[in-house]
Amino acid sequence: MSTMAVPPEPPHVLAVDDSIVDRAVISRLLRSSKYRVTTVDSGKRALEFLSLDSNVHMIITDYCMPEMSGYDLLKRVKETAELREIPVVIMSSENSTARIRMCLEEGAEDFLIKPVRPSDVSRLCSRLIAR
Repeated sequence: MSTMAVPPEPPHVLAVDDSIVDRAVISRLLRSSKYRVTTVDSGKRALEFLSLDSNVHMIITDYCMPEMSGYDLLKRVKETAELREIPVVIMSSENSTARIRMCLEEGAEDFLIKPVRPSDVSRLCSRLIAR
């Protein structure tokens, strides 16, 4: 009887964006980098998902969303003991230095300017693997 090695499970990313097009783009980029991706359309849904399954290796979220911004989601994640170690990456189409600084100071792992490119995703992948 041979023992087969079980391949490691791919890292799980929670992608949060109110735009269906942007969710599809980031999901495709992450999946092509061998991530397992769950997408949700709001910060509120992200928190609901995380309350059921906190086995997430990274959260990537849009900054500007109705109800709860990506910045508010970041703050909630970093304030929650069970979630605070999950790296959070913020995306925005606005290249605002003040916004970027504010997010990084609050604990964001990175800040990506949309449209997100494959090179952005591979940079994130290498940083996550290095953890």
